[in-house]
Amino acid sequence: MDDLHPPLDPRVLAAALLVCLAAPAFFVLQQPWVGWTLLAAGLVAAAVLDRRDPAGLARRPGLTRDLSLIAVGLCIVSSMSLAARLDNASMALFTLVLGGAVAVPYVLSRFVYRDHVVRFPWRGGGRWGRLQWGWLVAVLVLGWTILPFYFITSGVYRNWPVVDTPELIARLFVGVGAVGIWDELFFICTVFAALRRHLPDVAANVLQAIVFVSFLWELGYREWGPLLTIPFALLQGMIFLRTRSLGYVVTVHLLFDAVVFLVLVHAHNPGVLDGLFLV
Repeated sequence: MDDLHPPLDPRVLAAALLVCLAAPAFFVLQQPWVGWTLLAAGLVAAAVLDRRDPAGLARRPGLTRDLSLIAVGLCIVSSMSLAARLDNASMALFTLVLGGAVAVPYVLSRFVYRDHVVRFPWRGGGRWGRLQWGWLVAVLVLGWTILPFYFITSGVYRNWPVVDTPELIARLFVGVGAVGIWDELFFICTVFAALRRHLPDVAANVLQAIVFVSFLWELGYREWGPLLTIPFALLQGMIFLRTRSLGYVVTVHLLFDAVVFLVLVHAHNPGVLDGLFLV
């Protein structure tokens, strides 16, 4: 991930915001035409800014090119419903579409634009310290404390299919973990990385959180879910800035998702895991 530390340019912020606001249009409002319009407006605004630069659209890094990576990924993800389903066809479609939303921007960046904005720094800043290990423990404690109350009292666990057989439980485990890994590959390594080239870290993190939280809304984290997903998305961006480690943010996410998985099994099968949770 580049460390350019660009200043805040309101015009750049406006173009990037238009592109990122396409996410709630696609995933929250369920209005594809609004999303496409916002993407087009953002890319046009970026192209105007790039053309005003002496180096034009070929400059490195180019705002239009980097925002186009986000736009392409959003268009690919929005091509299917994100409703959780565990049949073979649905899981294959999820794999194909979400995989494409990461792979296509990477290929565009690496081989078409001849750039390296999309990277996957697995180890990043080296060994984890006490703070990093302590946060992993905190994630489990916070997840165990908050997530059962959220999923069960709000009823959002019904946004996931009933899992009442060993096969369905195994499928849910794979699906929850796979989507969790994908989240970091797309929202951190693609969206956040592209935005940080043109905006200060705080602004870039807020914009990636808009995209992240919108995706999670359609996935099933509704009702008062944004009260949890907004800080989670912002913290993941901040943690990545500190650790420079994709491996660490994926580990944090998978621990969180492990609790989500257990809560969903518990909610759909009363009496099975009653001794594990307070709700």
